[in-house]
Amino acid sequence: MNAERLDEPIAPAILVSRLDCERIEALLESPAAEHHDTAALRAELERADIVAPANMPSDVITMNSTARFALNDGSEREITLVYPRDADAGTGKVSVLAPVGSALLGLRVGDSIRWPAPGGDIDLRVLSIRYQPEAAGDLHR
Repeated sequence: MNAERLDEPIAPAILVSRLDCERIEALLESPAAEHHDTAALRAELERADIVAPANMPSDVITMNSTARFALNDGSEREITLVYPRDADAGTGKVSVLAPVGSALLGLRVGDSIRWPAPGGDIDLRVLSIRYQPEAAGDLHR
C-alpha cells in the first residue's frame, strides 16, 4: 500500500490540445530547449489528457491563451502563453519553457499548482482566461 504524503500537493489534471502537444514535443527536441530545464514540462505532457483543438473546453489555458493568475504572495499577473520565438516580457508574452509558462499549460480556471522554479517553488492559482484561441475559433494558431 502506498502512503501519500500530506504535505505534497496533488497536481490538478491537465488538458493539452493535440496540436499544442505536437508542437511542444518538437520544441523540446530543438536547440531552443537546450538551455532550459524541461523535465517538469516533459512530465506534464506525459500525464496530460490530449484532446482535439475543437473539443478543448474554454476554461483551459492553451498555447497563445491570455490568462490571469494569483501567486502565493497575493500578487496577480496576466500573461499570454507563447512559444519561445514569440516571448516578450515587456508585453506579457511568456514562453512555455519558462517556469510560469510550463506551470500554466493545461490548467483550468480555479486550478492551483506548485511548480519548481530556479529561485524556489512557485504556487499559483488560475483566476481567469481572457482569450483562448480554440474558444475564439482559431483552431490552428
